[in-house]
Amino acid sequence: MLSMGVLSVLLALGACSGKKETAEPIRSVKLITVGASDLNVQGEYAAEVKARVESRLAFRVGGKILVRQAEAGQRVQAGQVLAEVDVQDYALAAQAAQAQVIGARSQRDLAAADYKRYEALLAQNFISAAELERRSATLKAAQASLDQALAQAQSQSNQAGYAKLMAATSGVITGVEAEPGQVVSAGQPVVRFAQDGPRDAVFAVPEHVVGRLKLGQKMTASLSSGNQTVQGQVREIGASADPVTRTFTVKLGLEKSEALPLGITLNVHAPHLAGSQPNVIKVPTSALRQEGQQSAVWVFDAASSTVTSQMVQVATADGNEVVIASGLKPGQQIVSAGVHVLSPGQKVTVYKPEATTPPVSK
Repeated sequence: MLSMGVLSVLLALGACSGKKETAEPIRSVKLITVGASDLNVQGEYAAEVKARVESRLAFRVGGKILVRQAEAGQRVQAGQVLAEVDVQDYALAAQAAQAQVIGARSQRDLAAADYKRYEALLAQNFISAAELERRSATLKAAQASLDQALAQAQSQSNQAGYAKLMAATSGVITGVEAEPGQVVSAGQPVVRFAQDGPRDAVFAVPEHVVGRLKLGQKMTASLSSGNQTVQGQVREIGASADPVTRTFTVKLGLEKSEALPLGITLNVHAPHLAGSQPNVIKVPTSALRQEGQQSAVWVFDAASSTVTSQMVQVATADGNEVVIASGLKPGQQIVSAGVHVLSPGQKVTVYKPEATTPPVSK
């Protein structure tokens, strides 16, 4: 009987314990206080100094490169020979063209003398006017042949002159793309040439910044060492994004930059771009969550220690923060982390980082 009574008591206790409900744990959240601050859209970008005009120089005729006087990094002057191709074939063609000129000139002189003789005979009525007209036509044809031969001779002479690649202006050789002994075609690049003169600071900006840049906008650039600054204006903005990096190329025309070495790195400062606004509300992106098609945040009620959902409208992004156009007021407290595990009306506690105890010195 005693054992049966003990068993009944145990069964009753087990039934009572099964009916108990486990209380939901109170979550700890991090809070931030909403405040107004200035939206200053600015940036600093690493730029490379490049020549305003940089081109690939090539021969206007094809041939085998006999010698290349230019080397990468070499400074050259206007008219200096950079490379030469074999000119023998072009020299022979020029000689042949000159021979054709001599032959055509002889034919023209003969036709001119013949015309004068027949002109004298017509004056004495020994021939008809039609005969003189035929001699005039022959003279005109001979003159046309001579003009054609002269033009061909000039063209062949130019071809021989094109066998030398010369610098049109002073500048620096930035690269070499062909070597002596190599057979190149007309127009095939041989050297890369940067002309002396204005310089550009070339850098890339992301998509959300390129729309805020304007042609002619003034910016400041400084050397990495910080011991020199130069002023410049935005001269060119890329029309399309790079397919890999999705950035846009911007060229900043530098003022008084002839002394800057090509290829050095500048830090371009772009302060106060279009879109800067005073007294805007910014919150970290970690505080946002999606409710359907809208953005929302959790607003903390200090009296009840609960959170409520508040719809907000996002205006733009500013780094790791977003600008709130409507939905929040300065002074409100919102949850800044762990927003996806909360529910409306849920009780929370405010997370307070533990103070580190300094080690006791012995």
